[in-house]
Amino acid sequence: MSEEKPETKRERFRQEELKKDPSGSFHGGGLPDLVGNLGWKTTGSILLALIAGFILYGLFFR
Repeated sequence: MSEEKPETKRERFRQEELKKDPSGSFHGGGLPDLVGNLGWKTTGSILLALIAGFILYGLFFR
């Protein structure tokens, strides 16, 4: 029996939850779904770019 990938397992749980409570999907998934879909490298890159942007903004636009 092959192991199920975490992304696949998470998506299967999400689909089961939507079947139980379809109104829960009206407002969207939010940050956990976004981060889960992007992966840790992309999420880290976005966070690093935001931090660098705030630092550069603080240095040049005081």
